[in-house]
Amino acid sequence: MISNLIKKLEERTDLTYDEVNGVMIDILSGKTTDFENISFLSNLAEKGETDDELLGMLDKMNEFALKVVPKNQGTIIDMCGTGGDRLQTFNVSTTASFVVAAAGGIVAKHGNRSSSGISGSADIFEYFGYDLNQNSSQIANVLEKHNICFMFAQKFHPSMKYVSSARKQIAKRTAFNLLGPLSNPASVKNQLVGVFSMEYLERLPLIMKRKGVENIMTVRSDDGMDEFSTSSVNRVCVLRNDKVLMNTIDPEVVGLHKSSLKDIQIKTKEDAIKSFVGVLSNTSNQAMIETTALNAAGGLIVANVTKNFEEGVELALKTIREGRAFGLLEDFVKDTGDISKLKEIVDG
Repeated sequence: MISNLIKKLEERTDLTYDEVNGVMIDILSGKTTDFENISFLSNLAEKGETDDELLGMLDKMNEFALKVVPKNQGTIIDMCGTGGDRLQTFNVSTTASFVVAAAGGIVAKHGNRSSSGISGSADIFEYFGYDLNQNSSQIANVLEKHNICFMFAQKFHPSMKYVSSARKQIAKRTAFNLLGPLSNPASVKNQLVGVFSMEYLERLPLIMKRKGVENIMTVRSDDGMDEFSTSSVNRVCVLRNDKVLMNTIDPEVVGLHKSSLKDIQIKTKEDAIKSFVGVLSNTSNQAMIETTALNAAGGLIVANVTKNFEEGVELALKTIREGRAFGLLEDFVKDTGDISKLKEIVDG
């Protein structure tokens, strides 16, 4: 079956939802070869994925995934980017997730190790002793207790192991870069998603609208980040109440300082850990703290905690300054990991 579809893709013919949905059964069951997977994914990317093709892949990915059933009442969100901006910034969405949870939101964070950056969200959680192999009920308990949890993509999407070799060999973005952030194991209906290309700013919310989501916010900064940046204007698309609205967010207009990208870039995994802890303990540089606050503001809007960016930024900065963000991190690490690892960073 896959060879017929590869031929169509080579001829730049769009596939139907059913064709893609069907071939994904073979791909995710390990019935296709690396060569076939490489050919299928790279030809699909070169042609350009249609919404039907992406949905066909996404639905099958979700069907094959393990699930987490949250016990929390209220709006549960996720915050993550598609990756691929290659700007080597600190772990913005992971840091902002703790701020959102400390400020009254609920974050079911889904993520992986880094493929193109220095440190992925999984690397941060693992450093502090968090067990990436926890089962669904353990994770639901962590989320209920702390209003934040982490679901390791490799654990919850075990069938993706069959395409990992092909993705590494392609060494460019494929449809899976887009689908990763949309395949949250806790089936969240409210998300902040950073995108690597302006093309997907509006497309992703429209794709997710077909999946019955509630609030989706996508962002792409003019300096190339797949997150909110304080060094440039940010392009934002919001799906709320079935309406899609485009907007721009200027960091200076919402009360923040203009920064430079180099102020939030890192070189090593150790830098990543120190930046993460530094922001939450309010000891990091202004650019990192304010970049986190701006991203947290987006999360707080999606989580229905605040109504606009001005309110969100104010609450995020207050949550960091008053020690609530770091307090949550401390409690979280005490309960799920090794507190001595955190003390080492804080004590220098």
